[in-house]
This record gives sequence, structure tokens and C-alpha cells, in this order.
Amino acid sequence: MSSDATQRPLESPCRRQCCLDEHDQCLGCGRTLQEILDWGAADNERRRLICQAAQLRLQQRRQGH
Repeated sequence: MSSDATQRPLESPCRRQCCLDEHDQCLGCGRTLQEILDWGAADNERRRLICQAAQLRLQQRRQGH
């Protein structure tokens, strides 16, 4: 069983479509500006949480929320 420390870091969800909306959320990947800034120092667990939250934001945006 491998620990989080020995696993390769999760890759960034960046889609190279960077543009922040009025809530400082990226229209390309769904991350907030703070999440983008935190990404480099985040462990895999934090990165997974960021990705989950970003996906939820993108889904909500598509649904018009």
C-alpha cells in the first residue's frame, strides 16, 4: 500500500482557458484564484478536494446556477 507522500502529485486540472469571473473562479477549470495559488504546495488529498469543488462549480455554471 502506498502512502500519499510516495504517490505522484496529481496533475493540475488547468485547461489553458484561464479567465476569472467576478467571483475569482476560473472559467476553464473551475478553481478559485486561491485554489490556483495553493495548488503547488497542496498535497494530493487537498488537490483532490480542490478538483472536486472545481468540478461542482463547473457543473453548476453549466446548469445556470
